[in-house]
Amino acid sequence: MANFLDQLKQYTTVVADTGDMKSMEKFKPTDATTNPSLITAAAQMPEYSSIVDDVLKDAKEKAGADADDKAVAAAAFKTLAVAFGRKILDIVPGRVSTEVDARLSFDSEKTIEMAHDIIKQYEDAGIDRKRILIKIASTWEGIKAAEKLETEGIHCNLTLLFGMHQAIACAEAKVTLISPFVGRILDWYKKDTGKDYEGADDPGVKSVTAIYNYYKKFDYKTVVMGASFRNIGEIEELAGCDLLTIAPKLLGELDGKEGTLEKKLDSAKAKTLDIQKIEMNKEVFEKMHAEDRMAHDKLKEGIEGFSKALEELEELLAKRVAELDKEPAHA
Repeated sequence: MANFLDQLKQYTTVVADTGDMKSMEKFKPTDATTNPSLITAAAQMPEYSSIVDDVLKDAKEKAGADADDKAVAAAAFKTLAVAFGRKILDIVPGRVSTEVDARLSFDSEKTIEMAHDIIKQYEDAGIDRKRILIKIASTWEGIKAAEKLETEGIHCNLTLLFGMHQAIACAEAKVTLISPFVGRILDWYKKDTGKDYEGADDPGVKSVTAIYNYYKKFDYKTVVMGASFRNIGEIEELAGCDLLTIAPKLLGELDGKEGTLEKKLDSAKAKTLDIQKIEMNKEVFEKMHAEDRMAHDKLKEGIEGFSKALEELEELLAKRVAELDKEPAHA
């Protein structure tokens, strides 16, 4: 009998949620996604030190001899995610998601600017933009930036998505893909209610199921990629979702589990459901966001968390630049 991972791949596109390429080689996902926390973790792994050092040396050369370590690190961080992305694309047959600086989440123009920079780096390396998803936080400004980028053939992955209002705004903006955060929704409800949830009662599972059904009912082209899982029970309940991005530990658990995995989400079934259509604009978005405590809290916390991870990464890179400065030049 096929294991759960093999069965899941029949219903759903499996994506690796990691910066660790060894895991990708092991579990053979179609796509891969990274975020600032994952890049920071990967940058500290000895096996990837050559990628980091090459990016830093290149940034230092471009910045000039007088540039301080922090300036070099800030320049390098913009190219490091792309350097990891390029390596990842040697392993996965599909796409990689590369994230815009979370500190730009409320600035549409700067988000567009950085997305253009990321795409240019990939295209200069001979990689087609079709294989890249630009990852942007699901703020109103982020969604509007993505809407513009999509008209240029730059595909976007709207992340830090917790509420139906964010999902509908993304679909109306014709973004390629959204990443609702299942586990983080569960975390919020557990903390707020003091209760434990499992299976179909998991609030994160309920949220993604509702979004999936809404999209399929109204024929939106945007696809749903469930993300941030706490256990394989959540993944099992979302079998049939367009895509699921899964951390190596949980990929391993699915790989080791035998039995029959039932398909839970179904686009044909969603068409038959009685779902009310919501007309979305900025005013409706802001009203729904203010009324949804969980989405409000988790979006804010997520942006702050990713911003902090970027600051840690910049510090880490600045430290490494200083170390490289002290190393003797090879003859």
